[in-house]
Amino acid sequence: MARPWSTARPSSSLPSADRIQVSVRESGDGHIADVSVRGRVTTTHTVRVSREELGRYGGGDVAQLVKRSFEFLLAREDNTSILNEFDLSTIERYFPEYAREFGRS
Repeated sequence: MARPWSTARPSSSLPSADRIQVSVRESGDGHIADVSVRGRVTTTHTVRVSREELGRYGGGDVAQLVKRSFEFLLAREDNTSILNEFDLSTIERYFPEYAREFGRS
C-alpha cells in the first residue's frame, strides 16, 4: 500500500492482465475491440481493426494484438491520454516506432 505522501501510482503497477481488459467482436471488414484500462481513472476505448491492419501488425489473435498495442501505448502515456476511439493504424501516426515493433516483415 502506498504511503499517504507517496507519489507512486499503485494502479499502474498492476499486471497488464489485470489492468487491460479487451473484448472483440466482428464488424464489417474486420473487428471492433472494446478496451477498458484501469489506472488512476478507468478509461474505455473502442479500437477498429481492419483485416489489413491485422495482417500488417502481426496477424493472429485480435484481442492479443490490441492488448499488446495498449501495453505499447501505456509505456508512453497515461491511459487518460489515449484516444477514446480510433483505428489501430492511428497509433503509427503518433508513434512511428509502432510500425517497426509490430509490423510484419
